[in-house]
Amino acid sequence: MKSPPGWLEPGQTPEFDEYTVVLAGTLRVEGRNGVIDVQAGQAVIAKAGEWVRYSTLSDVGAEYIATCVPAFSPAIVHRDE
Repeated sequence: MKSPPGWLEPGQTPEFDEYTVVLAGTLRVEGRNGVIDVQAGQAVIAKAGEWVRYSTLSDVGAEYIATCVPAFSPAIVHRDE
């Protein structure tokens, strides 16, 4: 996935685990317990049932691979309204 500078995804409480590996740039991951800036070469896991929001607020955006287990589906992502 590629996200541009200033991108902000709605928060979500998915029914899947999401494993994210950042290839370039910085991906910001917000959870109920704080904020993590994930740099190129680093990874983060968001567990099913946890609220999470992804963004790329840096000037360069980010490129990353996100794997969802079970697979992503709009029916089970539960985005904030």
